[in-house]
Amino acid sequence: MADDHKGKKENPNQINIELSEEVAEGVYSNLAMIAHSNSEFVIDFIRLMPGVPKAKVKSRIVITPEHAKRLLTALNENIHKYEETFGPIKKTEEAPKFPINFGGTMGEA
Repeated sequence: MADDHKGKKENPNQINIELSEEVAEGVYSNLAMIAHSNSEFVIDFIRLMPGVPKAKVKSRIVITPEHAKRLLTALNENIHKYEETFGPIKKTEEAPKFPINFGGTMGEA
């Protein structure tokens, strides 16, 4: 029987991942809220803008508890690598402060 792959060895565990241009642009988020049930974790990525009474959920990710733990491990490993290269990430206990006119001029009544 002829080999159609002509010397190419395919890895059966390889996953081809497609990334569209729209998704590749990313979504800015400065707040995340996490909830869980016995079968899933829900992570809402939110964009909070000063002076705007509503914050919008920009993306919601629903994952299994097993994948949540894998995500935690991957984040820990990547933060460790980041800090080895760029130094410690500073953590403040208070919420970030934005200038009063962040995002444009304020309207008057």
